Amino acid sequence: MAQQANHALPAGFQLDEYRIERQLSLGGFSIVYLATDGEGKSVAIKEYLPNSLALRGEGEIRPLVTPDHAAAFRYGLKCFFEEGRALARLSHPNVVRVQNFFRANETVYIVMQYEQGCTLQEFAQKNREAMGETFIRSVFSKLLNGLREVHARKLLHLDLKPSNIYLRTDQTPVLIDFGAARQTLSSDTPMLKPMYTPGFASPEHYRQRELLGPWSDIYSIGASIYACLAGSAPQAADSRLKKDRLEPAMVRWEGKYSDQFLETIDWCLCLNHLYRPQSVFLLQKALNETVVPPDPRLSKSPSPTPGSGFGHFFERLRKKAFSQ
Repeated sequence: MAQQANHALPAGFQLDEYRIERQLSLGGFSIVYLATDGEGKSVAIKEYLPNSLALRGEGEIRPLVTPDHAAAFRYGLKCFFEEGRALARLSHPNVVRVQNFFRANETVYIVMQYEQGCTLQEFAQKNREAMGETFIRSVFSKLLNGLREVHARKLLHLDLKPSNIYLRTDQTPVLIDFGAARQTLSSDTPMLKPMYTPGFASPEHYRQRELLGPWSDIYSIGASIYACLAGSAPQAADSRLKKDRLEPAMVRWEGKYSDQFLETIDWCLCLNHLYRPQSVFLLQKALNETVVPPDPRLSKSPSPTPGSGFGHFFERLRKKAFSQ
């Protein structure tokens, strides 16, 4: 079946106790709707509908799944349902709140608390001047509180990126779209087809997936911070493994942000997973350090060139990773 966009449920459609108001987003794996519950409160509903496996035409309710895609569709359906079950047990201010999950129309729906705001990607695109060190440290430090809870529940996100970080109107961050959280830290859980976003996915996403762990989400955090500063995603990890052209943060933004902040970004982006922070707690300690960014107008030293002295730099990061 060729991939194509599925038609959303129509406005006004009654889905269990919820009334569909409108479509919020459409992805390759699911459709998200704004809806109201029986008490008239707004909720977001995520519908399992992978466009590579199922097709729903205009005016239809149940998806059409061909026999050759039936097994994959059912397995994904089961994992989507388990995702809802796992996230429903999570209650943290920095993780999207799952209120309900249920089967209907031969698929599965996850009901989430509806948040007012925008994604970090949208915010960064419209507010480039706001991407200062203090703001980024604050947002990601709070976000890591939620990620710590996710990891404590033996879950990984595995698709962390600015578009999956939601900023409420008060600028507190929320982790959303756990479509890849089906991959748990338990070794007895079968894997689905890999899901990742180039530029934000760790090297383990592409090869040796048995090495996936908290450090994989930490790579994505580093890539997300890098993207906030650069305005675009860093070089993809699979490309870096062949020829690493990624300019280290310490080189690219030397003098514009504190050395400690830039070191932390580069620490997260180490290709070897053992050289990265091994836990969210270690990364939080680094982000919570108070360091006054240097004034570039007072800097007299020339900017280092890529590669100069970085053997010593990454050796220092390696020692830091193993000493904590």
